[in-house]
Amino acid sequence: MHQLKRYYLDKIYYYYYILNSCPIMESSGIKIDNSQVSFEKHLNVGETGNPKIIYKIIVVGDSNVGKTCLTYRFCEGKFLTKSEATIGVDFRERTVDVNGEEIKLQLWDTAGQERFRKSMVQHYYRNVHAVVIVYDVTKLSSFHSLTQWIEECDKNNLTSDVPRILVGNKCEKQNKQCVKTQVAQRFADLHSMPLFETSAYDDSESGHVESIFMTLAHKLKSRRPMMKKQTSSHAFHRADVISITRESNTGSLTNGDNTCWC
Repeated sequence: MHQLKRYYLDKIYYYYYILNSCPIMESSGIKIDNSQVSFEKHLNVGETGNPKIIYKIIVVGDSNVGKTCLTYRFCEGKFLTKSEATIGVDFRERTVDVNGEEIKLQLWDTAGQERFRKSMVQHYYRNVHAVVIVYDVTKLSSFHSLTQWIEECDKNNLTSDVPRILVGNKCEKQNKQCVKTQVAQRFADLHSMPLFETSAYDDSESGHVESIFMTLAHKLKSRRPMMKKQTSSHAFHRADVISITRESNTGSLTNGDNTCWC
């Protein structure tokens, strides 16, 4: 045990907390075992040494919007064919190269159901560097819940300098899409967040998922804001908006004047 790095000890302690210190789960009659709560570790093939910079990114949103599939797509490069509802937190990480320097992104995929969250919310938001807020473009209720997730961020003292991005998932279901891009864009503009529309399912859009987290990696390292804060609830500059949609198959990131955000 003494040979384990502190990193792994932290995971063991947190794992113990989930399995033994969640009264909300016990009161609900839910039995938690190792198959229900998992911490998955992903490192790039051929990685040597430990990155000096580590960023914690939490992924929040309603249940069944595809949070786990998004993080799995980014870390494993493929779609998660068998996915169950997250209980507690699903932990993944990936090391990426940003301007010649290794950066480790720790992705905390959080449970969407309130009964699984109440006793652990404070742990999600501790030492967070960025937030990814996800909704399902085919499920209007998940879009209506976005305000709730933003309020939760505010209640847990995430200041304006902590980047937040909005992601509309499941865009492969075009015939079922009920949250229009224009509506989502207005919401994102109102809250000074960039909007990404993507699909964790569609292999052809893996570049879009990659762009979401790589954009965060570049912005966090450069310490530049994701967007300029709006001066009013109705005023915004299109040049400050990042919007990745299914029409762009390259996965490149540009602002209004076609300048690369990376």
